[in-house]
Amino acid sequence: MSKLTLNIKDDTIVWAKEYASKNNRSLSSFIESLLEAVKVKHEISDDEITPFVRSMMAETSLPADTDVDEYFEHLLKKHQ
Repeated sequence: MSKLTLNIKDDTIVWAKEYASKNNRSLSSFIESLLEAVKVKHEISDDEITPFVRSMMAETSLPADTDVDEYFEHLLKKHQ
């Protein structure tokens, strides 16, 4: 395991630490999960993805009443 230094806005760090704590995770574990999810998404070649799945992966905006924290946790679990 290696160490990594990142430059991140203070308010983002505060939010990330609180979010990780609320979910009984370390900040390192939280960030690693995010990076792994991105890694998995980019390891799949375009030839392996059907048009239907590609349409499901498209970035969309969430409805205004969406609990962003809950949705984010769902995505983390989905991509572990």
